[in-house]
Amino acid sequence: MAQVVLATHNPHKVEEFAAIVAATRPDLTVIGYDGPEPVEDGVTFAENALIKARAAAAHTGLPALADDSGVCVDVLGGAPGVFSAYWAGHRKDAVANLDLLLDQLSDIADPHRTAQFVSTIALVIPGASTAGGAVEHVVEGVWPGRLARAAAGAGGFGYDPIFIPDDQPGGAQRTAGEFSAAEKNEASHRARAFTALVPLLGAL
Repeated sequence: MAQVVLATHNPHKVEEFAAIVAATRPDLTVIGYDGPEPVEDGVTFAENALIKARAAAAHTGLPALADDSGVCVDVLGGAPGVFSAYWAGHRKDAVANLDLLLDQLSDIADPHRTAQFVSTIALVIPGASTAGGAVEHVVEGVWPGRLARAAAGAGGFGYDPIFIPDDQPGGAQRTAGEFSAAEKNEASHRARAFTALVPLLGAL
């Protein structure tokens, strides 16, 4: 069974990715990354995803996946965006990030609380090119929705408890934090990005 390393120290992401990958490529085993964390100094999701995937591939010698993702709020011009994990400071405090974003949007009416979860996945396969270098691919998935006025649901992580995805069955208005793991893994921005990635995984 082939292995692919997921370039993150976030166990929630490893669990979520493993479930998404298993649904379409059960022959692949997703393993966590225990190497050094590179400096994510890119200004786009794609740049940061490539930085992480390249570092993991170089450290392990294995094909590497990296996801850079966040919530992009229309009225904030797409912020927090690439700064989603650090919105309230460099401690990566998910609760503080969520609370700060809700506070910033406290006076914004519901029709203007539109947002998208964006996931960009980079795949780096070391030594796979004809010249012996790495082969790199980048794909993106977008999950449109809007932001709730208060957190709801204990599932997921990050901004999930305040993100209400569009087009829910029966017109439901649940947050992603109220989705089951199976529901989220089928509909999320990461699932959408991975769907775009599947045709590129033939070399693994």
